[in-house]
Amino acid sequence: MKKMLRLSIAATALIAIGAQAEELSGTLKKIKDNGVIVIGHRDSSIPFSYLNNQKPIGYSMDLADKIVANVKKELKMPNLQVRYNLVTSQTRIPLVQNGTVDFECGSTTNNLERQKQVSFSVGIFEIGTRLLTKKTSGVKDFADLSGKNVVTTAGTTSERLIKAMNAEKKLDMNIISAKDHGESFLMLESGRAVAFMMDDALLAGEMAKAKNPNDWVIVGKPQSYEIYGCSLRKDDPQFKKVVDDALKATFKSPEMATIYKRWFQSPVPPKGLNLNFPMSEELKELLANPTDKSAEQM
Repeated sequence: MKKMLRLSIAATALIAIGAQAEELSGTLKKIKDNGVIVIGHRDSSIPFSYLNNQKPIGYSMDLADKIVANVKKELKMPNLQVRYNLVTSQTRIPLVQNGTVDFECGSTTNNLERQKQVSFSVGIFEIGTRLLTKKTSGVKDFADLSGKNVVTTAGTTSERLIKAMNAEKKLDMNIISAKDHGESFLMLESGRAVAFMMDDALLAGEMAKAKNPNDWVIVGKPQSYEIYGCSLRKDDPQFKKVVDDALKATFKSPEMATIYKRWFQSPVPPKGLNLNFPMSEELKELLANPTDKSAEQM
């Protein structure tokens, strides 16, 4: 009887171990097997995800750190190696899809089109798409752009919106698509474009790093409201739960107010300028009631 009992206990233990091994799948299994988690980041999406002294920092990077901490806890891997991989507006989705990065946190809009390609975490920010222009430009709204040079960043929802508006309203704008937000602002600052269309929070970031920030103003009725999320591979509910749980816990904690203040209402690198961008009512609602729906679905 004792021998049978020992065999039964051993068999149960083996079954339990096997079940645990089977339970781990998708991205979590990849991370566990490789001993590395790879985060996709941007190089010029101030203040969300950008390089400072070659290190990725920003609001979204702070939230990415919370995700990594929860992955370490879930996998019981306190010494898990963290690796960063630069992505652009054009490469961020493909690099998530093909497994080069395990998740990407930057300034990526969750929309229906992208949901066909990747999954999204619960929303981390909400913006409106507007215009950055010189105070002396005479541009107050989108209708004032008729016949003028307008810059936006390639591969963004703003690029799609401004092109659709141009065709629909026959504004005869010359739309310039720059490779990243830094290049877009350079086109604007050098006078090659009269306005830069992008997400208002990103425009505030570009304005803060300008030679003379007081020369610039954000104008125009928002053409869309968009929710940012961290992008992950599709059909991976196990990893998505770990990501979402980390974000939801952060949103509920007092630290969330500190993170927001650090990046939107305090001096930020590299120039130590303050964006002075108060938290919107829309973002307060999003943080209080987290959702992975896009603004289109709300």
